[in-house]
Parts: sequence; C-alpha cells; structure tokens
Amino acid sequence: MTAPPLAYVVDDEPDVRESIAMLLRSVSIKTETYASASRFLEQFSGITERPAILLLDVRMGDIGGMTVLELLRAEHPRLPVIMITGHGDIEMAVTAMKMGARDFLTKPFRAQSLLERVQQELRKSDESHSSDLRIIEGREQLETLTKRERAVFDRLVLGDSNKLIAIDLGISIRTVEAHRANLKEKLGANNLADLVRISIH
Repeated sequence: MTAPPLAYVVDDEPDVRESIAMLLRSVSIKTETYASASRFLEQFSGITERPAILLLDVRMGDIGGMTVLELLRAEHPRLPVIMITGHGDIEMAVTAMKMGARDFLTKPFRAQSLLERVQQELRKSDESHSSDLRIIEGREQLETLTKRERAVFDRLVLGDSNKLIAIDLGISIRTVEAHRANLKEKLGANNLADLVRISIH
C-alpha cells in the first residue's frame, strides 16, 4: 500500500506557510513546512515511498523559488512543483511553468482552489510513483534469473516457441521448459502475458 501523500511547503511568510499546512493536514495530507529555501534544500533527499508535492514561494529572503526550481528540475525532475506568487510575480510564475512547474497560485488564494490543484497533482504523482515502483520491482525480479533463464525469458517475450528457442540456444526442448518453469516461478508470472508485462515495465 502506498504511504499517505506528503506536501512540502516552502514560504518565508509564517502566516501563509501555516495556513497552507493546516489546510492540507485537514484532508490527511502529511505536511512539512520550511521557512527558507536553504533549509528545505538541506533536508530534502528526493522522492520517497509516497507521492509528494512541493509548494514553493517565488520570492524569499535567502534563495529564490526560481533557483530552487532550477535545481530540482536537474536533480529531481519527477517532483511536482506549484509556485506561490504575489500579484507582482505573475510573469515570473509563467516563466517558472515553462521551466517545469506544474502550476502557480496567486496570493491571496482560495482554499478550495489550492486543495483542488494539490490533490490533482498528487494523483498524477501517485500514478507516476506506482509506475516507478513496478519498474524497480521488475528489474529486481529479472536480476534473480540465471544467464540462461534470462536468455529464455528474452526469447519468450519475443514470441518464440520452445522448439525455436531450443534450437537457437543449443539445448533440448525439455531444458527450455524447465528454464521456463523456473523463471515464471521467480518472477511470479502465471502466463506469457505476465512475462510480457514484466518485460515492458
């Protein structure tokens, strides 16, 4: 089961920071708040086992939101970012979206609007996170195969018959069948369709 979603809130205005945190926590979104970008960057270690999102103020005293966004896009491109901006920062926020931010909220913003945007991005993040986990799991499963089992697996997902695989690998059909049974057990696959899905992931 995927862990509850997590929102990082980075804003140097205490009232804004805490009001966002209270709102998100009211709908069971775990929230971590940071009064400065530097503190956030020091403690942020990347994508965790849960879907996550960053709400990031454009203008802050130490490091600006645009700089943080640029760093994150280079190192953690999968983390969705919503920029928080004052009325005078609209052009900057549009630039931020071109740099990869998902959206921007203008202060003062409506609570419902914030919730809708955050929940929408978290749903997308959850789908992406689940896909990443399937890919990692598939890679780990494939690594348990022997060299010969992997060779048989690669040929099976291409649609080759046991007979053709046996001829090409210089082994008996019975040996192919044994490898096929072993790799299906290791990968938790019931049929060829399962093997193909693992290969795709």
